[in-house]
Amino acid sequence: MNVISQKLMRAWIRLGPRFLPFADAATPELPLSRLLRLSLFQVSVGMALVLLIGTLNRVMIVELGVPVSLVAVMISLPLIFAPFRALIGFRSDIHVSALGWRRVPFIWKGTMVQFGGLAIMPFALLVLSGGGNARNWPLWIGDVGAAVAFLLVGAGLHTVQTVGLALATDLAPAESRPKVVGLMYVMLLFGMIASALIFGTLLVDFTAARLIQVIQGCAIATIVLNVVALWKQETRHTVQNRPNRVAPTFRQAWESFTENSRAVRRLVAVGLGTMAFSMEDVLLEPYGGQVLHLTVSSTTKLTATLAVGGLFGFALASRVLSRGFDPFRMATYGALIGIPAFLAVIMAAPTSSILLFGLGTALIGFGAGLFGHGTLTATMQNATAEQTGLALGAWGAVQATAAGVAVALGGIIRDVIAALVPNYHPEQGVGYTAVYSLEVVLLVATLITMAPLLRRNSPAPAASLAHS
Repeated sequence: MNVISQKLMRAWIRLGPRFLPFADAATPELPLSRLLRLSLFQVSVGMALVLLIGTLNRVMIVELGVPVSLVAVMISLPLIFAPFRALIGFRSDIHVSALGWRRVPFIWKGTMVQFGGLAIMPFALLVLSGGGNARNWPLWIGDVGAAVAFLLVGAGLHTVQTVGLALATDLAPAESRPKVVGLMYVMLLFGMIASALIFGTLLVDFTAARLIQVIQGCAIATIVLNVVALWKQETRHTVQNRPNRVAPTFRQAWESFTENSRAVRRLVAVGLGTMAFSMEDVLLEPYGGQVLHLTVSSTTKLTATLAVGGLFGFALASRVLSRGFDPFRMATYGALIGIPAFLAVIMAAPTSSILLFGLGTALIGFGAGLFGHGTLTATMQNATAEQTGLALGAWGAVQATAAGVAVALGGIIRDVIAALVPNYHPEQGVGYTAVYSLEVVLLVATLITMAPLLRRNSPAPAASLAHS
């Protein structure tokens, strides 16, 4: 039996790096157990994202009766902080700490800010909806309280994610950094999937009290996950913390990063593609509830479907890109997949097909996964060792800002279209269809923008994917 066990163990070791996603990202300096523990900060970020763009937008629109345009603006508020991600990443690159840490202080501050936003959010939402005793409060208190709560959550999660990814990149050897960053985003999707399933189960019998419990549970889980993730991860630095060390200014670092015109085009492509894949974030669950008559539990699980599609997209992209495939060609195929995905979602309304809706949602996630990993890998390949935080911050700033603008526009366009249609009824889905059609147009614009970035010597995509 011992001989058989040894043979099985050797077989597992040989097969593991081949079939387990990102298993080969581990190195002797950064074992898989430590890497997975570090990635828990992405789980907390994914949990917050599901709560904001998944569960809360459906509950606020359908159960609490808040206007869609107001919900869209509220959910986009956290992304006002997104442009500062590049500055946050840069500051963590040059930070001087008495304890010798560069990244940990930023991650801890971001965690506390995110916790504060989640702590006050449920009560602000109750006042905003005007239910129960909240009717005795002025309406502006609910608006201001909800805005502050969403802003705090956004500021916290952007800080945690930007600096956390930079820390993961610092700890990993140069040759494995793209795989490590890819693993971090896969863990983000895992966090979204698990959170969506848990939220969907807890909110089957929806009540305001249960919603408060769910949000407060997220606040506590955020502290626990991020503390475990940070424990004994970053070593103390000495060279970076010398008093006489001359650090570049943000302007100097940014000019160095964007001195190549292709870097600007890369960021423009990231922005367009992100808008294309994000405008429906605030609309998918209300679309399922109002047009296809799905329950809160069912529509919340759509977020998990979206995340599963993204997980497969990231896994495939990581495997193909590790063989030298052009990352922007990979991003191009992600945008191409997004076009039929949105068409499927559009056709789900006239056909009343829940299956077609689910398939389109999964394909949106899959295309977004290919696009996100491709653009992220391209950004990392063009960043120097001294600009890791800046590079990740710039990519995240453009992506998150574009997503925030897209989310706000999606809700506003939907409401405007609904107001212009005579005798409009939500079941018609005209406003939703207009937004999904605009996303198809944005995907075409993304493809046009990325065309000059494709390497002429890239291998034929069909052959590369066939051997994956």
